[in-house]
Formats: sequence, structure tokens, C-alpha cells
Amino acid sequence: MTLAAPTRSASRVWRGISSFGGAATPHLLAALGLILFFTGWEIAARLNPSLSALIPMPSQIPRAWLDEISGGYWLAAVRNSLSHYLIGVAIGSILGVAFGLVCGVLPWFESLLAGLVRLLRPIPGLAWVPFAILWFGLSSTAAAFVIAIAVFWINFYAAFGAVQAIDRDLMEVARAFGHGGFFGRLFKIALPAATPGILAGVRTGLGQAWMSVVAAELFGVPGIGARMMQAASLLATDLVVVYMLTMALLYAITDILFVAVRRRLTAWQS
Repeated sequence: MTLAAPTRSASRVWRGISSFGGAATPHLLAALGLILFFTGWEIAARLNPSLSALIPMPSQIPRAWLDEISGGYWLAAVRNSLSHYLIGVAIGSILGVAFGLVCGVLPWFESLLAGLVRLLRPIPGLAWVPFAILWFGLSSTAAAFVIAIAVFWINFYAAFGAVQAIDRDLMEVARAFGHGGFFGRLFKIALPAATPGILAGVRTGLGQAWMSVVAAELFGVPGIGARMMQAASLLATDLVVVYMLTMALLYAITDILFVAVRRRLTAWQS
């Protein structure tokens, strides 16, 4: 009897450690993959001088990053990009979700916009840059406009597809209970049922928006993309990589924050 209790306690401790290790394994493997990637990059650059002239070694990046921070360039670029990133994401997401929901609930409205959607959807965001400059000048508004267009279509199709996937019988149930009007179907059925699909589209748009930042800043709008182009023109590849990693870091932060918000918004589903 005296030995049984410690044995059971040791067994519980071991199971706890095993479960923790199982949960941590994906993160450990992800970290290992990054370490192997940067180590291989460093070794290849050191063994091949011609390669090191085209792309910086990872060991050079921290020093370049610190120089940008101490000079105030990094913080200014991040601040400028965040300003039009947030505006563009907000406008593109709200309008995209709104139009997608309305098109999904009202078939006649979908038919009305079908030709316009087919006309505008294939046009890339980069093609709108000249108009953005003509209309808004080299300003944060111009960059936000380009970002909003890229985000709009992702959210539009996500919301529209989510509504189309709703069981049509639910609409009939809503009509039977006196919610057959547009707002009844929208707020009682479409919006709650389509929320997971809408949030998936918003999350995708967050990443697409960071990809659009460089295109939005190509022609001199201050920000991360403009700083990258300046560094590329001076062949400062270490700075180019610094701002590439900066964009990856900012995306990771926005994605983590969004996942936390989404978990709260969809807590009712569990």
C-alpha cells in the first residue's frame, strides 16, 4: 500500500509530461525547421562568395536591423505602413463582407452585380496604383485604397460563399417564424450561420493586405515597401531582408491577435 500511491503519482506526472511534449511537438518542429533553414542559408553563403554578394548572410541581419532601429527609419516605416494597412483592411473587409452578405441573401442583387463583378475581379490591385496616385496623390489614402481593393474581393467571395452554403431549409424556417424579410433573414440566419466563413475570409485578407503593402508603396508612399525599394536601389540586400522579416513579423502579430478575437466571437458555437 505504501508503494502504490507513489507509483500512481509518478504515472500521473509522466502522463502530464507526455501530453505536454505532444502538444509542444509541432512548435518544436517549427522552430527546428527555421533553425535548419537559416543554418543552411548561412553555410551556403559562407561557402560560395558569389552567393553572399547576391543575398546577405543571416548573421548580418541583426546588425542591419539594429542600425535601422537606432536611426529611426524602422519605426517610421512601420508606423506609416500600419496607418494605411489598418485603414485599407477595415474598409475592404467591411465593404466586402457587406456586399457578399447582401448578394447571398438577395438573388436579384447578385444578378444585378454579376456583370460588374466579372469585369472588375480580374483586375489586380497593382493596376489601380496609377488611379490611386491621380485621385489621392502620394499619400497614405492612396496606399489604403490599393490595399482595400485587394482585401475587398477576398471578403466578398468568403461572405458570399458562406451564405450560399447555408441550408435553404433554414431560410424557410425563418420565414415560417415571421422573419422572412431581408433583415430577418440577414440577422437571424445568414449572419450567424456564415460567421465562421466570414472570419476565415477576414483572416486571409489580413495576410493579403501585407502582400499588397509593397505594391501600394512602390511609387513613393512612405512605409515598409518604399524603404525596401530604396534599399534595393542601393543594393543593400541586408536591409531588404530586414523589411521582409518585418512584414512577416507584423503579419504573425496581426494573425495571432485575430485568432484570439475570433475565438471569442465564435465561443457560442462550442
